[in-house]
Amino acid sequence: MKAESKIAWDDTVLPFQLDKSDIRGRVARLDGVLSGVLKQHAYPEKVEALVAEMALLTALIGQTISLRWKLSLQVQTNGPVRMIATDYYAPQNEGEIARIRAYASFDEERLTEGTPFEQLGNGYFALLIDQGDGMKPYQGISGLVGGSLQASAEAYFAQSEQLATRFSLKFGKSIEPGVGEHWRAGGIMLQHMPKASPEISGEGGSGESGYLLAKDVVNEDDAENWNRANILLDTVEDLEMIGPSVPPTDLLVRLFHEEEPRVYDAQSVKFGCTCSEERVRQSLSIYSARDIEKMTTPEGRVTADCQFCGAHYDMDPTTVGMPPKDRSSDAAGV
Repeated sequence: MKAESKIAWDDTVLPFQLDKSDIRGRVARLDGVLSGVLKQHAYPEKVEALVAEMALLTALIGQTISLRWKLSLQVQTNGPVRMIATDYYAPQNEGEIARIRAYASFDEERLTEGTPFEQLGNGYFALLIDQGDGMKPYQGISGLVGGSLQASAEAYFAQSEQLATRFSLKFGKSIEPGVGEHWRAGGIMLQHMPKASPEISGEGGSGESGYLLAKDVVNEDDAENWNRANILLDTVEDLEMIGPSVPPTDLLVRLFHEEEPRVYDAQSVKFGCTCSEERVRQSLSIYSARDIEKMTTPEGRVTADCQFCGAHYDMDPTTVGMPPKDRSSDAAGV
C-alpha cells in the first residue's frame, strides 16, 4: 500500500445495533483525521497519544447525538497536560462530511516517565453540546477516573446521563512497510438504551471515588444482555481494530454475529477547522480602542493564532475592535 493511498473505511464512523441485545453502537476508524490534527503541533508522544484517544472518543460520541451543530469534549487538569479540547462539527446537509479538530495545552518540563493518562493529574471531563443560534448550550461534567480517558468517558455517561456505555479503543503509530509513520486509531462504542432508569441508591456507585459505572445503571432485566455484549467485545484484537485488513462490517460479524448486528449508513469524518479572519474580527469587536492598543505588537499589528489548526491572522489595529460609532464614548471615558 502506498503512503498516499486510503483504505475505504478509514476516517468513518459506522453506526450499528445489536437487535438481540437492545444495544446500539458505533465503530470508528481514524487515520487522516489524526494526521490532520497532530501535524499542526510538535507534541511529545505521550501528549499525541492523549489527543488521539480524545479525538477517537469525540468521533464515536459525536455520531451518537442528534447534533445540529457542535459537540465539544474537554479535559482540564492540574497536571503536566493542562487541557485537551476537541470539537465535532455535524454535517449540515445530507451526504456531507463531519469535521473534527483537537489540541492540547501542556507544560513540557513537567511531563513525567509515567503513562499518558498520568500526565493529567486531577481534573474533570466535560461534554458540551451547542445546537446553534437560539439554542441553549448543554454541559455535563464528570471526574477523571479509571486510569484512562476511555474510562472517564464511561463514568461520565453513567454519572451524568444514566446510560450504560462501554468503549474499546486502540491507537498507536502505524509502521507498515512503504508507509510513512503516522497515527491510526480504531474504536467501538456500546450503549444500552434503558426502557426505564434504574433506581440509584444514595450511597454512590461502585467505581473510583463512588462514581457510577455502567453496571450500576443497567436494569436487572437488561444486565444479562449487557454483560454478554461486553464479554464479546473483550475478545477484539488490536489489529482487528486498527489494521487494514478487517472492514468494520466484518468486525461486527466476528464479534457479535449471535447478537444479530444491523448496520446503518457510515458517516465520513475529516480534520477541519472553523476559524477565519471574520471570526477573529468578531471576537475582537467587544474590545475598546485602548484594549486594542494593548494588543498591538511593536510592529503595529494585531495578530492571532488558531490553537487548533495553526492559522495565523495579521490585522491592522485600526480595523478591529469596537465599531467606530462606539469608540467616541470609549475615548470620553464613558
